[in-house]
Amino acid sequence: MRSFDEIFAIAADRHGGPQALETKLARPLSGAELEQIPADRWLAQMTRSIFQAGFSWKVIEQKWPGFEAAFEGFDIGRCAMMDDDWFDRLVADDQIVRNGKKIATVRENAVFLSGLSDQGGAGKVLGLWPSTDFIGLMDLLKTRASHMGGTSAQYAMRMMGRDAFVLSTDVTQRLIVEGVIDKPATSRTALRAVQGAFNTWMDQSGRSLSEISGTLARSL
Repeated sequence: MRSFDEIFAIAADRHGGPQALETKLARPLSGAELEQIPADRWLAQMTRSIFQAGFSWKVIEQKWPGFEAAFEGFDIGRCAMMDDDWFDRLVADDQIVRNGKKIATVRENAVFLSGLSDQGGAGKVLGLWPSTDFIGLMDLLKTRASHMGGTSAQYAMRMMGRDAFVLSTDVTQRLIVEGVIDKPATSRTALRAVQGAFNTWMDQSGRSLSEISGTLARSL
């Protein structure tokens, strides 16, 4: 496995040099900033990532104001208590993508996020989860939230500004090249290997998961 500096040099060479590469790397928000994000924004982003999965991101972007209106600003209390009448109206609402299974996740994930209040709330639990155990956060979202498996949770956390790696095709290919995994990481063993590699690169560089992930993605 190459050092982070070696991989960074490869990526920089392909993207106009070190300074040009730096401008393309996402930096996470601080823990204090993440902790202050209200639960409705976490629910909104989780919903957005769920609807984007397997669908045109451009269409979701264009329709997003309609999503905000249809789900009443993703108010946690309201969405957690979604009744059948509201659900039926949503399934017929052309402001949004009318996918019943995905619409149902809004209620389910509102319940999940509400349940985090006794641990300090969504901002604290999701925002302050240690980057050295990012796969632990992914496991929490996969098992306790709805439709938050695969890269959906990774993208949701990245878009919220928390430190995250995203196992995109390019990142996965770099991890394979470096001998960390031999195929896309889906098993617990493979994910632990991925986390271990990222932790090593964090120790070497002092950089975040987000920056390292972005560097790996641009190294091919």
